[in-house]
Amino acid sequence: MPNFQYVITDAKGIRREARIRAANLDTAMQTLTKKGFKVVSLREMRGQVGEAALPPIAEQIQTMVEKIKTLIPLNTLVFFTRQLSTMFSAGLTIEKSISNLMVEEKNHRFRRVLARVANDLKKGMSLSDALALNPGVFDGLYVALVHAGEISGSLHVILEDLSNYLEAMADTRRKVLSALSYPTFVLVFMMAIVSGLLLFIVPQFAEIYAKFGARLPGPTRALVAVSQLLSRNFVPFMGIMIAALFVGWVVSLTERGGMVFDQIKLHFPVMGILTQNTLMNKFAKTFGIMLGSGVPVLESLTHVQRVVRNRVVVRALETSKMLIKDGFAISVALKKTDVFPPTLIQLIATGEETGEMDRLLDKAAYFYAKQVDAVVDRLTSLIEPMMIVAIGAVVVSIIITIYLPIFKLGMALQRGL
Repeated sequence: MPNFQYVITDAKGIRREARIRAANLDTAMQTLTKKGFKVVSLREMRGQVGEAALPPIAEQIQTMVEKIKTLIPLNTLVFFTRQLSTMFSAGLTIEKSISNLMVEEKNHRFRRVLARVANDLKKGMSLSDALALNPGVFDGLYVALVHAGEISGSLHVILEDLSNYLEAMADTRRKVLSALSYPTFVLVFMMAIVSGLLLFIVPQFAEIYAKFGARLPGPTRALVAVSQLLSRNFVPFMGIMIAALFVGWVVSLTERGGMVFDQIKLHFPVMGILTQNTLMNKFAKTFGIMLGSGVPVLESLTHVQRVVRNRVVVRALETSKMLIKDGFAISVALKKTDVFPPTLIQLIATGEETGEMDRLLDKAAYFYAKQVDAVVDRLTSLIEPMMIVAIGAVVVSIIITIYLPIFKLGMALQRGL
């Protein structure tokens, strides 16, 4: 006899969640409603909830390849979700809504995905099952929320919440990328300038100095040696760099290597603060919308793990799930991990006391979104002048080192006169 995970509210409006054994879904529903409970969510448990916080390397690479093959912009997915919610609210069936959106869709790749979904719906599949067959476009969180909406009968509301959620995540991603794009561009630009000086300018000066047969100063000799080494081994050097980056990427997908990389991300100067605030924003926003949609706590935390994708936070959430299973409150379980900030834990504790967890988590997400804005503004104002000064210092240092023999020759001539 299968087990079913349920979320109900009793006559006093208190929210509860637990498991029930029944012959099928209808029997479980009847058992709960006969007791006077209002069923928020009810679904069959397949396997252990919460396993495989992050998928293995092969699955991660496969999902990444699938996403690259589809390449559906997040804005397109947000627009589709909002339109689907509007059509469904207006009385159209899901199958008709998907078919209409497929005809109007301009992105040919997404149109093919919608065609597959519409075809699966005609075969009698549920929307969540049809979406789950396209993991490169609709991730586990998306499918889980749609499934919760189907069970609770509030699919149009959940779709609207989901579109707002995706929009918020896209906005956060845009802010983080804007904070990282400028220093990354400047760093690449600086490497290009230094490489150009070492490959083309320094060798010309080295030839001139070699004709005079003069002994060069130590810094100039070192710069010429580096230039010669790079010139003679440029292709192997680039190959080694690319191979090192690839190996580093593969190592970051492993459990132990990923843990080290993620620890560095969280504690890296300045950028670590941005990473922490971004992760807490994702955690609060995702956890809030999952709970608000009637998804059980443990299953919600499992989906949160897949969204944050930072192994330090993922491991902390895995520990929290074990503590919650043992009877600890959510806020207490999160506090014991020493990963989540006190402000977030306090808001969650208040939500547990008042029964408004989803609303307070939304407030926490808003708070950390503002923190991300503040960090991005601060980084923009600080990094731009610092990177400009860094470029100038590197270029000037190389030029002074190149001209150092000429400066010394000038001083020697002055002493001779």
